[in-house]
Amino acid sequence: MGLLKGGINEIIATTANNAAPIGIHYREQTARMILFLGSHTAENIERDGWVVANFVHDPILYVKSAFGDLSREAFVEEPVAGHQMHRLREAEAWIAFSATIENKTSEALVVRLTPEREIMEGAFIQPINRGFNSIIDATVHATRYIRNRDAELKKLIDYHAGIIRKCGGKREIEALNLLMSYIE
Repeated sequence: MGLLKGGINEIIATTANNAAPIGIHYREQTARMILFLGSHTAENIERDGWVVANFVHDPILYVKSAFGDLSREAFVEEPVAGHQMHRLREAEAWIAFSATIENKTSEALVVRLTPEREIMEGAFIQPINRGFNSIIDATVHATRYIRNRDAELKKLIDYHAGIIRKCGGKREIEALNLLMSYIE
């Protein structure tokens, strides 16, 4: 797998007409996801046994997919390993995985990922942008914040909002405004 690097890789995971930002844990040549039970992503993976990791550099798409459903036009069907898998139309690159549940608790699934196909749709160089990185972090905190309204999570969101305002471009600031509308 050339697209994944060691550590947690932030991607937008797609299942059957569903998208959500997820971290893929990639260590010692093994890829895994940890999914909260009750999410569409967990339900679809448990039912269908596949997931696609979409590499996207659009901060608004990360926020939209974290808090709402994307339109069907956002997806492209790809025949992979005997399944009609769905990837994002805007993906710059993607990896289609078979997904095997390794462990299931009362709260989460641990899913082992086996790559079936890896595609780069184009060669893109994305400069490091602290505003984009902070949108990812703020979105992670916000998905947890809306569940429990923890004041510490709100402080982290506000911290990242400051970085986004200082370092982000137009799309990152638009993504921040959208994120704030979801959590207020």
